[in-house]
Amino acid sequence: MRITYIGHATLLLDLGGARILTDPNFDPRLGRILPRVSPPGIALDALPALDAILLTHAHADHLSFDSIERLPHSVPLFAPPVIARWLQRLGYDHARPLAPGESASVGRLVIHAASATHRGNRYGFDRWRSDANMYLIDGGETIFFAGDTALVGDTHHLVERVLWNAGRELDLALLPIGYAPRWKPGFRRGHLTHEDALVLFERLRARVLVPYHWGTFRHVTATAHDAINRLRKRLESHHLKAAVRIIEPGESLELPANEANAGAGR
Repeated sequence: MRITYIGHATLLLDLGGARILTDPNFDPRLGRILPRVSPPGIALDALPALDAILLTHAHADHLSFDSIERLPHSVPLFAPPVIARWLQRLGYDHARPLAPGESASVGRLVIHAASATHRGNRYGFDRWRSDANMYLIDGGETIFFAGDTALVGDTHHLVERVLWNAGRELDLALLPIGYAPRWKPGFRRGHLTHEDALVLFERLRARVLVPYHWGTFRHVTATAHDAINRLRKRLESHHLKAAVRIIEPGESLELPANEANAGAGR
């Protein structure tokens, strides 16, 4: 299993003989205002051949129309049904709906979808387009990709349903981390802080955590590194420190099969 952090929520996942790209965004700016502080870890034109694209929701930092346009339209793009239908109307015929509770096969992989706790509509008026997915990718080795979500009582339910009920454990948790100042208390209703991500990691009983959603764009209420700096500080004394792997934009993590599948779940 190999994971490359391209930036923000864009990761290249190589497992089970297939390559999957998540929430592709290679834009130099977010919303034409917020600058990118690090270049994409892999240039879009230098990507290897892909087998699937996973889109979690319609927010501009996760759905870049320029990136979608430049990626091969022969590669299936899985998205929440309301988003997939929207993309199809815009001419992206490779968009495929994947509703919560459903699964799709990509070669030897099975991709499972569940609802995220996140209002993902693109604009202020399009509440009907607010659906957001989380995904579990199973190719023998397993990856949970949360997209954007809050920490609620059943955020782990997809892993419980697909893996725990079959006597299996999760290998890798890809979780977003964010930071908002105290005057923005609504942030946690749809996002994970670094502390929330550590709590969810333990609930998921995953063997390894890789955080994302940092180090890419400068936001209005936070710098690109506020969340990761806080996570690094917290890990100095956290009991799961050894299981957290922080990879910089452009870096890759190789997780050997014997490491991914070794040991019992927490």
